[in-house]
Amino acid sequence: MTFQELGLTAPILRALADQGYEQPSPIQEKAIPPALAGRDVLGCAQTGTGKTCAFAAPILQRLSAAPVAGRPIRALILTPTRELALQIHESFEAYGKNLPLRCAVIFGGVGQAPQAERLKRGVDILVATPGRLGDLYGQGLVNLSKLEIFVLDEADRMLDMGFIHDVKRILGWLPKKKQTLFFSATMPPEVRGLVDSLLSRPARVAVDPVSSPVESIRQTLYYVDRGNKTRLLAALIQEQQVKNALVFTRTKHGANKVAGDLVKAGISAAAIHGNKSQTARQQALADFKSGAVRVLVATDIAARGLDIEELSHVFNYNLPDVPETYVHRIGRTGRAGRGGTAISFCDANEREELKAIEKLTGRQIPVVEGHPWPMQDFAPAPKDRRGRTVNPEDAEARAAAKERRRVRDASNQATETRKSKPAARQLPEIPSATVKQVKPMPEAVSASPESPPVSHRRKPKGFRASATLEEALTATAPSRPGKAEAYEDFHRPDPLASDVIMDATARLLAPKPRSPRPAPGSKARRSREGTPSRELPVKTARGVPEPAASKKRRPAPPKKRGKGGRPPEITLRTGSQKDSTEQPSLMKPYYISHE
Repeated sequence: MTFQELGLTAPILRALADQGYEQPSPIQEKAIPPALAGRDVLGCAQTGTGKTCAFAAPILQRLSAAPVAGRPIRALILTPTRELALQIHESFEAYGKNLPLRCAVIFGGVGQAPQAERLKRGVDILVATPGRLGDLYGQGLVNLSKLEIFVLDEADRMLDMGFIHDVKRILGWLPKKKQTLFFSATMPPEVRGLVDSLLSRPARVAVDPVSSPVESIRQTLYYVDRGNKTRLLAALIQEQQVKNALVFTRTKHGANKVAGDLVKAGISAAAIHGNKSQTARQQALADFKSGAVRVLVATDIAARGLDIEELSHVFNYNLPDVPETYVHRIGRTGRAGRGGTAISFCDANEREELKAIEKLTGRQIPVVEGHPWPMQDFAPAPKDRRGRTVNPEDAEARAAAKERRRVRDASNQATETRKSKPAARQLPEIPSATVKQVKPMPEAVSASPESPPVSHRRKPKGFRASATLEEALTATAPSRPGKAEAYEDFHRPDPLASDVIMDATARLLAPKPRSPRPAPGSKARRSREGTPSRELPVKTARGVPEPAASKKRRPAPPKKRGKGGRPPEITLRTGSQKDSTEQPSLMKPYYISHE
């Protein structure tokens, strides 16, 4: 049978011929006619047999036969992974290049602005992953009220425990009257009942035994210890002169580790998994398809639907937990009738997975003996406190993830600490020619007895304005004068501006204290005659006394007010006043007697 006998139009036939399609595959031969008739279809076939063309060609023909103004979304294809969504979009573009239809793809991991702009211009066919479709629908950027055809590719994966809730939610947005197409390589019994409830009198299309690999794929098995798998992998790639290989690991951490070990062995390799950004995943896949990278190490994210032309080898570095996944993995090779090789490694902890795979496929995988690293560790797998088997790959991945979280939390804490500290105030640098020399402050005004002498303190490098009057007076105070210095200071060229005259005037106007004159030989008398005594409190510019270095600061006493709230009048006393220098100075902040 030919594609012309299936009832496809000339524009689609020309596009299929350009892609090298000559005769339809069994799944295409059985699924295209009922899909063109508008019936629901449930298609199950081996991976790599052309299921994408089986639903893409009927959709393109039906939509092009009856165009709708405004270009609403008339067909929706839902896929589990971003890579598969991109591949399906490329297939629609190739098959429909001779038709006036628009196709768009939306998926997460990248910015939504270009995708939203494409939707605003109008599209007929939309390929999407569940997450990004839900985001754009919630923002009102996706309108599915005019939908005519709904396709669920890889139905078993989409309807398992990870996607069942998303699929049910999306089905609630769709019109009740529509055509539904489900396609998958496997159909477990627990999923089949749910599929039957969503389809209306479907045409069931099953080609060859369900969940069976392609016969053209040569399968082999190596028993090897877990620690020697990387060595065996590198040796097989070099000995068999592998052109390109896809290696599947159990965990994301394992994919990174295996890729790094292969690079150290001189084999170009790249890793692809869910923790990689979408840009990095697309770049790694593009490099692998172009031949820039020889080995692509991946998790099961690449096990579904990826079409890599002339892929020679597939390695199962770790056997999968779900036996159906094994069929999808090795189906990346041997596509479109070509041959391929699938090599699997099995250690002591993976015997149960091997039994499940052989039970599903109905055949035993041939074992290769006599390789350099035969399995020698036959100990049973360790178990946790609850008696469950602990896979070493999972334990290693959890430990690596825990260490990454610890490093990330420590980095975030250090960043928050740096942000919480206020930035040091940067003072502008002033040329040295404009900086005035500041005299050192007297040692008697030190804050505490432990403070170093003022003469040993570092001098300022630049000019800075004083913040308070007290600071300004302190900075401009003269050094401790001797008798000759006091005489010279008193006889300056401008005596009216002298600090000495100001201080003497203030002392002259100060009232005499009421305390009697100390008797000769008393303690107070000796302190005035040169005997050391306690430091007197220093008055600031506001009149509030500062305590001495050995005392604590005391609150300023309330100011006395006269009658009517006015300050009391100052009365000059001249009777028994001997010398004005005996009175406490009103300008004490910048001049203290040390006699």
